[in-house]
Amino acid sequence: MKLLVVGASYRTAPVATLERLAVPPADLTRTLDRLVAQPYVSEAVLVSTCNRVEVYAAVSGFHGGLGDICAVLAEQADCQPAALANHLYVHFDSAAVDHVFRVAAGLDSMVIGEAQILGQLRDSYHRAGEADTAGRLLHELMQQALRVGKRAHSETGIDRAGQSVVTAALGLAAGHLDDDLAGRPALVVGAGAMGSLGVATLSRLGAGPLSVTNRSTERAVRLAESYGAVARPMAELVDTLSTVDIVVAATASAEPVLTRTVVAEAVAARDPGRGPLVLLDLAVPRDIGPGVAELAGVEVIDIDRMAELLADGPAAVDAAAVERIVASEVESFLTWLRGADVAPTVAALRGRADDVVGAELRRLAQRRPDLTDDQRAEIARTVHRVVQRLLHQPTVRVRQLAAEPGGDQYAALLRELFDLQVPQTSPVDNVPDITPISRGEG
Repeated sequence: MKLLVVGASYRTAPVATLERLAVPPADLTRTLDRLVAQPYVSEAVLVSTCNRVEVYAAVSGFHGGLGDICAVLAEQADCQPAALANHLYVHFDSAAVDHVFRVAAGLDSMVIGEAQILGQLRDSYHRAGEADTAGRLLHELMQQALRVGKRAHSETGIDRAGQSVVTAALGLAAGHLDDDLAGRPALVVGAGAMGSLGVATLSRLGAGPLSVTNRSTERAVRLAESYGAVARPMAELVDTLSTVDIVVAATASAEPVLTRTVVAEAVAARDPGRGPLVLLDLAVPRDIGPGVAELAGVEVIDIDRMAELLADGPAAVDAAAVERIVASEVESFLTWLRGADVAPTVAALRGRADDVVGAELRRLAQRRPDLTDDQRAEIARTVHRVVQRLLHQPTVRVRQLAAEPGGDQYAALLRELFDLQVPQTSPVDNVPDITPISRGEG
């Protein structure tokens, strides 16, 4: 099995494409099941956030696995695979490991170093575990990725620059509100993870009074109570919008919640001279409908605009140190992976030896029926000890050699010498670097 990453992110695709690719939580298990039902895909983890949709997979062949994953993504986006080609990136084997570790460390995030991606990766991994689509390879990859992310944040200064996407978005919003959110009435639409982060960040920045609205009133009430905010019914959205200066929209709705009609009515009801109504759209699919940004007195900041405005922002304070951590951890994982790849060959060799010993002992029993049971048992133990000692050093050494770059050739040589029948992956899997459809920066 080989590792393959196929995905699209804010670096390679517009929000409209990410919206089509996004997998709602309710559909995640079904999509994972579709992935592992494909001929070349045996394991899968699916990450779907506001900034990226990525599939981490264990595949038996590069081209077959790529085709299978692209077919599922195209079905999700309701388009032909060719329509996605220019927006997808592909990472294979060592490049796949490097990408996943960089994502976990926050090096591939819109805001370098943001830690929220760790929680998103952990949730995606848990969902794959619940769906039984993560096997030995992806279990190891995801556990190590989460450890690498934690290490990067604990050992470097990347956290100093690693603000959350919400914090970055609110920083941009402050530019429209005299660079100060303190005392500004605010509304958070949505009570999920991103909505909770929005309320927490607004509270920390001194915005207020704070309001929360959500389709589930119970969840809105719980979130509001945690931060001294007020839960507002979704049915009163227009009235609530007319009383605030800033809105963080982060629902899981498949359709826009803040439509042009809703926002226009709210703006018309606002006090004259109050200043702009700043809307932050952190949802994929988008919560703010078409045409809202064209309304007078409204400023819209969505994922596309954030990517543009943050593109030239300050890099992480200690990103170089994180890069070194990632490089070291990638090599460690690849060493483990190469060792794991040779294990079936070693097992096959020992199995062949056991078969040969068993056949010879049976032949001996036929030729020497006069041997007692104790004598046969002693002969069997002796022969097994001799064979195991003969195999010990070669198998230990081949494991050591397999852990080095290019080590797969030693396992192949062992299979050739002893004519071992070990299930093999497609020959194309041995290609070290495959040109992707379109590479992102990570």
